[in-house]
Amino acid sequence: MWIDSHCHLDAPEFDADRDAVVAAARAAGVGPMVLPAVAAAQFDSLPALAARHGLAYALGIHPLYVEQAADDDLERLRAALAARRDDPRLVAVGEIGLDHFVPGLDRERQQRFYRAQLQIARDAALPVILHVRRSADALLAGLRRTPVAGGIAHAFNGSAAQAAAFVERGFKLGFGGALTFERALQIRRLAVELPATALVLETDAPDIPPQWLYRTAAERAAGWTSRNAPAELPRIAAVLAQLRGWSLEEAARITSANVHAALPRLAALPHAASNAMPHDG
Repeated sequence: MWIDSHCHLDAPEFDADRDAVVAAARAAGVGPMVLPAVAAAQFDSLPALAARHGLAYALGIHPLYVEQAADDDLERLRAALAARRDDPRLVAVGEIGLDHFVPGLDRERQQRFYRAQLQIARDAALPVILHVRRSADALLAGLRRTPVAGGIAHAFNGSAAQAAAFVERGFKLGFGGALTFERALQIRRLAVELPATALVLETDAPDIPPQWLYRTAAERAAGWTSRNAPAELPRIAAVLAQLRGWSLEEAARITSANVHAALPRLAALPHAASNAMPHDG
């Protein structure tokens, strides 16, 4: 069984057919999915969605949303984690982090929210799911200042040295649709050279579509869309397996064990104990 360690199933792109998206993922052999929050407005709706579909979730404030966030949203996060501390579906604090790619963002406010959420995660004894976009060194500096119980560096695309630094701090690194592009040389190199114990799979659906869903700028201008979905995970995994020289069964076993190591509460959910083999789709 495959685990999608990062999926925004609550995104509006899925409003018209969310149940069908989950059913398609199940049919493809995807079992557990982790749904990270991006804003305080989701702190009630996301746990309800996860419970409805038998999934896991994380609560946090995404760096791209901190400028719209109220200062007291950090206390709302702390309160939400406390209120749900006995919910086995709560597996992490996330999606949190820093984004140094999008121009014009308030980096000081991002830093304040990031550091505060690290402390909240530490107090709650939860791992974190990190947003990493041209910000690996700054994220690592925050982790040195406020160590946490590991987690996942989502959609990792840093250097080998940065990857090693995250791994040394107990983090796994997320690989998804970007891995499927032949020109993604750095990501593919990392996927091959990193220890097997460092790799987890994700879709980031509806974002980061794999190569077979990619649309050119001209196609997008003409109205073509490119929605990623958790059912794409087995094909993404097949690319990883080919690069590493693994069978699909090995890829499923290794990456699932790594997600459980990064997010220990996930293993306690009933679906996490399944021995079902993945569909080779």
